[in-house]
Amino acid sequence: MMALRVVFIVACACVSGVPRLSGDALETFEPRVAGFSVSFHGETTPYRDAFVAVMPRDPVIFDLAGPAGDYALETGHGTAVQQSKRQWRWTAPERPGTYELKFTGPGLKEAHDEVVVHAFVMVPATEVKNGVLNGYRIGEYPSTPLRGNPIYLPPPGFIEVTKENQETKVSPHFTVKQFLCKEDTTRALPKYIVLKERLPLKLEAVLQRVNELGVNVDTLNVMSAYRTPYYNHAIGDVKYSMHQWGSAADVYVDPDKKNRMEDLNRDKRVDIDDAKFLYDDIERMLAVKEFKKFEGGMGYYPATSAHPPFVHVDVRGTAARWKG
Repeated sequence: MMALRVVFIVACACVSGVPRLSGDALETFEPRVAGFSVSFHGETTPYRDAFVAVMPRDPVIFDLAGPAGDYALETGHGTAVQQSKRQWRWTAPERPGTYELKFTGPGLKEAHDEVVVHAFVMVPATEVKNGVLNGYRIGEYPSTPLRGNPIYLPPPGFIEVTKENQETKVSPHFTVKQFLCKEDTTRALPKYIVLKERLPLKLEAVLQRVNELGVNVDTLNVMSAYRTPYYNHAIGDVKYSMHQWGSAADVYVDPDKKNRMEDLNRDKRVDIDDAKFLYDDIERMLAVKEFKKFEGGMGYYPATSAHPPFVHVDVRGTAARWKG
């Protein structure tokens, strides 16, 4: 338990030298941290809501860390085998869909202290025919990865987003529908996305810092997240944009949900300086040891007639910085 709390104590310390903007947001924001952590696919989440993306029939190893005592996994889907007191091997169902795994730990008396992992069993990429999946235009991924880097290999599958699962939490303050491609907002569901487990974890860390600065907000406005290769090409973005691999999001702070950036620097204007303010604070976050795993690309952009100022963040694993 103490090891988990260190991350959030450090996060508060990091912004102690930055003026708070207003109010008592820290007192109202709930990070929704559990009493133990769950690790899988190279990621570790301390949150009560998480997600995993997995191919049909593929196994996932879940490792739990926390206080001494008994841990348990409850699920009615797939095959779960307990391999040790704190480790399970779960094999995904054959049928693509959304399934729930509920982990509990010792001394936990309230249901909200459980860790619920929402498992998205993906539709295999082999189902894409002529760039189309179930009537949804995907397009074509680059045939060769950039500089041989495997993060640019075509994804093995796609998460199907439906009316039934669109509100599913991928982390405490973000839902799967926030990561849909903006290609055609009028098209009916289902739609398909790629989403890396690390991206919502990074966005949760950014969201907490925004609240620590005094802006009371329960999520970030995700202006653009996943982009199909078809849409990415149509808007003229670079061939290897991280958006196509579910590793990037363009975000801004919008506490009133009015599709506008908050005046973060309190100069009574909303402009690129507010995007730079957020960009700089994320940079300070990434300098802290606990958050270095979230390193990636980052850029800040001015407003246009189509959107407010925003910040691009991604989880490519190496630093890249730019001004849009």
